[in-house]
Amino acid sequence: MEVEKGKTYLLRIISAALNDELFFAIAGHNMTVVEIDAVYTKPFTTEAILIAPGQTTNVLIRANNMPSRYFMAARPFMDAPISIDNKTATAILQYKGVPKTLLPRLPKLPALNDSAFTLSYNAKLRSLNSLQFPANVPLKVDRRLFYTIGLGMDPCSTCQNGTQLVASLNNITFVMPKTGLLQAHYFNLKGVFTTDFPDRPPTPFNYTGAPLTANLQTSQSTRPRLGKIAFNSTVELVLQDTNLLSVESHPFHLHGYNFFVVGTGIGNFDPKRDPSNYNLIDPPERNTVGVPTGGWTAIRFRADNPGVWFMHCHLELHTGWGLKTAFVVEDGPGPNQSILPPPKDLPPC
Repeated sequence: MEVEKGKTYLLRIISAALNDELFFAIAGHNMTVVEIDAVYTKPFTTEAILIAPGQTTNVLIRANNMPSRYFMAARPFMDAPISIDNKTATAILQYKGVPKTLLPRLPKLPALNDSAFTLSYNAKLRSLNSLQFPANVPLKVDRRLFYTIGLGMDPCSTCQNGTQLVASLNNITFVMPKTGLLQAHYFNLKGVFTTDFPDRPPTPFNYTGAPLTANLQTSQSTRPRLGKIAFNSTVELVLQDTNLLSVESHPFHLHGYNFFVVGTGIGNFDPKRDPSNYNLIDPPERNTVGVPTGGWTAIRFRADNPGVWFMHCHLELHTGWGLKTAFVVEDGPGPNQSILPPPKDLPPC
């Protein structure tokens, strides 16, 4: 990337990673974050950003450094005791007129397990909350959900050692349907899915205490279990990491909606104490949010988009293990508040 001294550049950074949250930095240059997940945010300056699979971040950089060649670099963030490939990916930011024979220097990236940086970085994210870009945070909550994130091992007759790794929400591993969920919902097809996904985990426990290695088998029904939400209702969802096999950071993505990240913390969520610390003024508006290792994240949104919408961990491996579910948002009463019919030329699956 060639830049001219004195000019300002807008970089749109898109994470195409599959299984890693990444740090990104540019040697010798601070970045001003101005937009997250296609939503304007209050600008702040940082030496590095954190970005998860599927997330986007827009930053401004000023080419006001000594003309030279500088590495742009990205490498994984992982603060759980899990082995990963910690290679660094690089590209070059080069000032106009500088010879390509000049050796670039690397930026100082946060350490692999620098959870303090990630918590501090995420705490700086704020909505603009201006007259032009208001933060319409739901203040009254109609439905409160609490989902635990867990890993487990289930019996598998065709797998090595007779077990397979699985992942679950509220101890339920998602089972892929043979018929499209939206198709089944729109045409009212019976026997494809149920809407009895529990609002809370069936068995409460010390979610973030010592690693739990007993009773790891998850629930897998023959049909996916989905949550049902009334049209235009306001929802608060708390995502809680657990110590099942291992704690780990999970970036969660919700289709069909943006949501406000009103709170986050380390340890077990306390419904009596933690909501008093929520940011209901200018929380960041996102479509993907990281649940911290051994911690929790609370989001709020208004269910004004009818249909069947997936929510899943944005780490491809975990999604394949079943760390996902879907919400059935009911139709509204108005003519423009219902699912549109499929196009006449829609090809069959």
